[in-house]
Amino acid sequence: MQTPTYGFVVTLDKPISAARTDVEAALKEEGFGVLTEIDVQATLKKKLDVDFAAYQILGACNPKLAYRALSAQPNIGLLLPCNVTLHEIDGETRVSIVDPLQMLGLEADNPELLAIAGEAEAALRLVEQRLARA
Repeated sequence: MQTPTYGFVVTLDKPISAARTDVEAALKEEGFGVLTEIDVQATLKKKLDVDFAAYQILGACNPKLAYRALSAQPNIGLLLPCNVTLHEIDGETRVSIVDPLQMLGLEADNPELLAIAGEAEAALRLVEQRLARA
């Protein structure tokens, strides 16, 4: 699996439940807490009835840094919190952490990702339009 240019990746030789404990402890040490969590495996099973590997998305936030960033630029909230993903493969867990510097100038050179991003952008514009009419 390729390492993304917009994040940091480490593979832990343990299942996702044990890796999650380690990730949360490491985040806490650096002043971050987990504000949101998505169990992708359970969500995909419930919504699409498909099987997917154990995969979690954690939204991590450092309140002091978030306050400073939001004070400087309120729209930065579009990029918050910082996502951390845990993906279990063959008993190991791949932990990916977004690179905040890259998020500020994300460049996609993958045509497939660009197409998907275009679809997502179009859908979000529809959401925006619905909200504007509400």
